[in-house]
Amino acid sequence: MRAVTVHGAEDLRIDTVADPVAAPGEVVIAMEWGGICGSDLSYWRHGASGTAVLKHPLVLGHEVAGRIVEIGDGVDGFALGQAVTVHPSEPVGDTTLPERLAGRTNLYPQTRYFGSAAFDPHTDGGFSERRAVKAWMVRALPDAVDTLHGALAEPLAVALHAVGRAGDVSGRDIVVNGAGPIGCLVVAAARYLGARSVTAADLQQASLDIATRMGATATVNVGAGEALPADSELIFETSGAAGALGSVLHAAARGGTVVQVGNLPGTPTPAVLGDLVTREITWVGSYRFADEIDDAIAALAAGLDVSPIITHRFDLADADEAMRVAGDRGTGSSKVMLRLSAD
Repeated sequence: MRAVTVHGAEDLRIDTVADPVAAPGEVVIAMEWGGICGSDLSYWRHGASGTAVLKHPLVLGHEVAGRIVEIGDGVDGFALGQAVTVHPSEPVGDTTLPERLAGRTNLYPQTRYFGSAAFDPHTDGGFSERRAVKAWMVRALPDAVDTLHGALAEPLAVALHAVGRAGDVSGRDIVVNGAGPIGCLVVAAARYLGARSVTAADLQQASLDIATRMGATATVNVGAGEALPADSELIFETSGAAGALGSVLHAAARGGTVVQVGNLPGTPTPAVLGDLVTREITWVGSYRFADEIDDAIAALAAGLDVSPIITHRFDLADADEAMRVAGDRGTGSSKVMLRLSAD
């Protein structure tokens, strides 16, 4: 079978690898769709994502969906041909989380994640024609959710987790700084969960247009010199740009909250943080998700429309071009999807 494999910085190949076989407790999924994420782009550009550095070739992809084609011994509750997606996180070891972290499985000390080089050997992702997956990581898709949109359950779960970190957002006015795919999904998630208004801010007008289609009630074009709304009680920072922190914190109301969703650099980086203290801002981190992928699937089944972020679709064979489009905001790209099926 074919697999989208990164061998190093700027070295992406379509490798031929052995077809997987379902071991006991596993199913084999014929993958149909995968969404390109920022970490995929980082491995492709730099041979690393954060502190995870490539030591061996790695199959990319953790936003995937497909259909079950093989069921291993001891697996119940699934059927051949069933449409599914994957919770791509697997805790390592038997550490018991302290009571204060009950249910926050995303904060487990060590976790393998699809398409990650954090461990050696690396954990291959799902950008391949087939993938064997432990059955407990598999999530069935309802009839109302096709595999194209089912592949977006994972990033939508990230957005739902982020919104949940702010508590109840119903009836609140919020700001989302950064209208990339995750930012736009935060817009959609906040509106779905009852936010009264959502102002989206970005450097690119094309991204703001997508945010509007995802439910933003107002936009701010930072690239055109427009400023974030002052005295914002709740801001979601999704750009991950350290240079944006000063303006974000300055826009936050005194006693307000900033939820940091975008991954910040893992190296020393200048940032203006003074308002964090003088405004007594609550700065909250948000990392991946726990079980919100189930909530994401339910939201998709209930009619939450995330299709506006899908701007490009490429065949698996054209994965290198897909990465270049996804990595260039000038193309107008938001979520770039790979068609992983053989046909």
